[in-house]
Parts: sequence; C-alpha cells; structure tokens
Amino acid sequence: MAVKNFDRPTQMLVERAAALKIDTGVQRLEAQQPQCGFGQLGTCCRMCYMGPCRIDPFGEGATMGVCGATADTIVCRNLLREEVGGASSHVGHARHVVASFKKMLEGKAPYRIADREKLMEVASGLGIETDGRSDTEIALEVVEKAVEDVTRQDDGPMNWIRLRAPAKEMEMWRDLGILVSNAHNEIEEAMHRTSMGNDADPVNLLLACLRIGLVDGYAGLHMATDFQDIMFGTPEPRMIEANMGVLEKEKVNIAIHGHNPVLSEKILEWAVKLEDEAVREGARGINVVGVCCTGNELTMRHGVPMAAHNLQSEVILLTGAVDAMIVDMQCIWPSSTRIAECFDTRVITTESFVKIPGAVHVAFEPEHADEEAQRIVRLAIEGFKERKGKEVFIPAEKSVGLIGFSVEAIVKVLRKLNPEDPLKPLIDNIVDGNIYGAVGFAGCPSIKLRATEMTDRMAVELLRRNVLVVTTGCTAHICAQAGLMDSAATEKYCGEGLKAVLRALGEAAGLDVPLPPVWHMGSCVDNSRIASLLCALAGRLDVKISQLPVAGSAPELVQEKAVSIGTWLLALGLTVHIAPSPRILGSPVATKTLTEGLLNLTGGRAYVELDPVKAAEGLYDHITEKRKALGI
Repeated sequence: MAVKNFDRPTQMLVERAAALKIDTGVQRLEAQQPQCGFGQLGTCCRMCYMGPCRIDPFGEGATMGVCGATADTIVCRNLLREEVGGASSHVGHARHVVASFKKMLEGKAPYRIADREKLMEVASGLGIETDGRSDTEIALEVVEKAVEDVTRQDDGPMNWIRLRAPAKEMEMWRDLGILVSNAHNEIEEAMHRTSMGNDADPVNLLLACLRIGLVDGYAGLHMATDFQDIMFGTPEPRMIEANMGVLEKEKVNIAIHGHNPVLSEKILEWAVKLEDEAVREGARGINVVGVCCTGNELTMRHGVPMAAHNLQSEVILLTGAVDAMIVDMQCIWPSSTRIAECFDTRVITTESFVKIPGAVHVAFEPEHADEEAQRIVRLAIEGFKERKGKEVFIPAEKSVGLIGFSVEAIVKVLRKLNPEDPLKPLIDNIVDGNIYGAVGFAGCPSIKLRATEMTDRMAVELLRRNVLVVTTGCTAHICAQAGLMDSAATEKYCGEGLKAVLRALGEAAGLDVPLPPVWHMGSCVDNSRIASLLCALAGRLDVKISQLPVAGSAPELVQEKAVSIGTWLLALGLTVHIAPSPRILGSPVATKTLTEGLLNLTGGRAYVELDPVKAAEGLYDHITEKRKALGI
C-alpha cells in the first residue's frame, strides 16, 4: 500500500510504523475503502429498528424509509444529531470547568482566581453588583448565572447569550424564533425531535440546527473560555516551539492530550515540583509537551511546546520517547494504547466517561487534584526508568512562533497606537485595504486531506492577498508547524499591505520584528475569542457581523464539534468554508438552504471546496463582495 505523503516528521513516523508492522490511521483508512456513499450523503437512517434505511440519490432505488421519511428528512435529522454531539462536547467541557471553579470557591479544590480583571468584566456584563463585595461572593454569583443557563425554564435568552452575543444578531435570532434559554433543554429536545415519529419538516429541523449552534457558541465555547481565563489567566503573547522535535531523549517526556485545562494545569504544576525526583532517576528533567487542544491551553498560558495535532496524536507515540500520554476528553484515538504498548508507553485516562482498553486509569477529581497529579507525574517518571537505554526515534523538525492572541492582548497592542479608540487603527487598515479581510481557521487535521496541505496552502494563498488569518484548535498546530506563526513568515508570504500593518503592530508591541501573519487565538473553545473580536468590530462600525469582510473555515472537517461551531458561525451570519462536505448532499433542501437560503435569514452560507487554492480564491471573492457592499 502506498503511504500518504504528509509533512516530513509525520511521514517518517508513518513509514516507521509500516516497517514495524504497526497499523496507523493510514492503514485503517485504506481498509475502509470504499467508504459508504449513503453515509457520506447523509441518506442512511438508523433511528428505528424497521431499518436501517437508505435512500438512493439517483432515484433508482428506495425514495423513502420504511416509515415514509424522505431523504430531506433523514439528512436534516442526521445533521441535527451530529450537532448535538458537538454541542454536548463543548457544553460538557464548560460545565466541568464551572463545577471545578465552584469547588475552588468553596475551598474544596486547590485552584485560585488568576485573572481578577476578567472576573469583574464578566460579572459586570452579567449585571452582578461588585461594589463592596468580596471576589468570592462575586464569583459565586457568576457561577449561579452559568448554572441558570442549563437549568432555567423560562423563555428568556441564556445569560451568556446576553453577555457575549452582538445586539443586532440577538434581535435577528429573536425574529427567527431561535433564541435559546436552557442549553440542556435544547439538547434534549433535539434528540427527542429527531427520534422516529417526530419532526419530519426539513426546514424546521434546520432551524433547530441553528438553535444548537447558539447552544454550542454560548453555553459551550464562550462560557468555557470565560471561566478558564478567570481560573488560569487570560493568555498574552509569548514565543513557543512546535512539532515533534520538542521531545527530548534525556528527559521524562509527558504528553498531555485532550481539552480540559483543569487537568493539564495541575500536571504541569507537579511536573515542575517533582523535577528533582526525575533527576534522581537519571533524567535531565521533565519535559511537558502539548497535544491537541489542551496543548493549546498550556502553550497560550505557559509557553509549553506544541508537540502534535490530533492526527499526530498516535504517531508521536512511535518515537518511543513519550513516557506517558495523559488524556482527559475528546479527540483521543482508541488506537493510542495499541501503539503505546509496543514501546512500553503509559497512556493514562482520567475521566470516568473516557476509558480505553489497555490504558492506566487515574480518576482525576478537582478535590484531589494535587494528589492525583503527583501520582500521574510519578507514573511518567517510572516510564522513563523503563525506557532508559532503549532506542528512540525523534524527528528533528521544530519551528518557533509567537502565540497568545487573546482579544485582550490584541486590544492592548492596538491601544498603543490609539489609546482612546484602539479598534480604529485596525478599522482604518481594513478600509484602506492593507488588511483586505480576515479568515478564521478552526478544526482538526483530516487524514483524508492532510497530504494536500489543505490548511497551510489555504493560509499562504490568503496571506499573499493581504487577508489576515486567525486560528484555533488543531489548525493552530498545523500553522505553527508550518512556520506561519513566525515573524519571518510575514516577510515571506504576506502582501505588501498586510506586511506593513504587521510591521507597525510588531513595533507597537515592543518587538524588533513584525507580528506573525497567522494569529494563534487558542483551543477549539476559544473560537469564542474570534467571535468576540468580530462582535467588537461590528459594534464599533454599527453593522451586523454578516456585513464584515470576514469568513470562517473548517479546512479539514473531522469532528461533530466543528459542525456545531460552523452552524453557530452561520447563525452569526458568516460564510463558512468546509472541506470535505458535511453529510448533507443527499438532501436538496438541506444543500440549498445551507448554501443559499441562509443568506436571506442570517446572512451566512456554507461553502464547500476541496482544492486549497480554489478555496482561498472563493473566500477572497466573498471578502471582495463584502468590501464593495461597505463601499471600501
């Protein structure tokens, strides 16, 4: 079987796996060929046991399921259930952080408020009285407001929608009847309406998709980001290293993988505290590296190296240098333990709902965070002792980058250019065309598209057209590894207008070099930061977000989470590029509504293109249309 041509470090490890006769995703994808065409079109229904039913898109076979469901109904129900999976992941993440935060305030968990200013900003936005009250009293009321968003039974909008959503869009959602009050109720109703014998109206189902998008955006992404910033600190720019070359043969290598910084913050803390123990066992120290989104959380706040994105999360184990991979939730490949056992690497699971055969399980609870973090770090040290003297294979490649572009950090730099109106320099450069527009990249790397360098090539094509790129999640890992977060990339790839802006911003930030052309804004929940920046720009210009010369992209769609994030962005009025296509093409109603019909409702639309150059050109053309409509 031909091995896919990935970036060099990934390719080397995939070939190493083949030589060692260890299966990776490459072999498993090949074994799945041809993949189910009915599934890719979304026309396979498993909602009841009269099926599974499948609709022939060419009209030569069945046109309805046993119950009479059409292709339009089946596709829209399946899409809504995908979104429920994505939104549940983010709302569950946020709920876990809020619960840990509450335990901290009650003195039951060893954490602290790291950003008091962010606490006061959130409290003020929620209408909470702060004068004459202690931080703990204020924070407990913030927690109450968060809990209301999964418990209230009235028809008012969620507290986090009122806190973070733009006013014009809120009014639009109210008119469309898609404002939501209780995140858990919406998830429950979506599952109910998609069960056999309920909602069969494809348009009504698509409106429900927009509702779940709002659940994801506000009870998931925004809420998680706000509480994590208060608890662990709001990110600021810092230099980091990326790629698998950050592993160190002579150190205890701990790879932290998943999404929830409640775990990873403690692992990092105790890795520092227990370094002397590692040295006594012959190591030169402990090297904590980040994988996937919790890697983004740690790099944004502490400068921890970004070792691997989601697709690389199994192949990094093929180095033989990882002494322990600690995982919490989301994006964890079950294959990890099968590869790890070939190198005596410990895979340590920590959540009761995320267990993998072959892994060591350490139940991580906030109340016992210090004890459990110590145990986990010591398991990694034991792994190093067993590894000493064995062969390791660490690709040498690593890049450097400037990361940590929270909205607060961006505004801080802009304020040096205009203290009274910090957004004005940004707006002036957009009007002048120096910043022609902006595109936000989010999502995972896909094994189907990674060989085409979909994300990296799209970014470069946009940059040379003076389009600024911001990114979160695993696309941030991709861009960092490609060197696009290095200031040198500004000179190499940007058009003259964008290059001049980034030079000026770099000077304002006190750097001797330009800012990088791709801005790392955080983990996948930190897509909220991108939305907050757009909200501020639209508010300053008194326009809707749909009028701005901006777009979103999930250039290598993998996860249900990306589908729910994308639908939230469609509800905000953005054009969202997706590759490959979501599973909607079997429904003419879903396809037409999402690619055209939404323009008349929210201003958003879905755009599918698998060629990276053509995709970038399509987004550039969209930005050009928005600029013309604004008269710039």
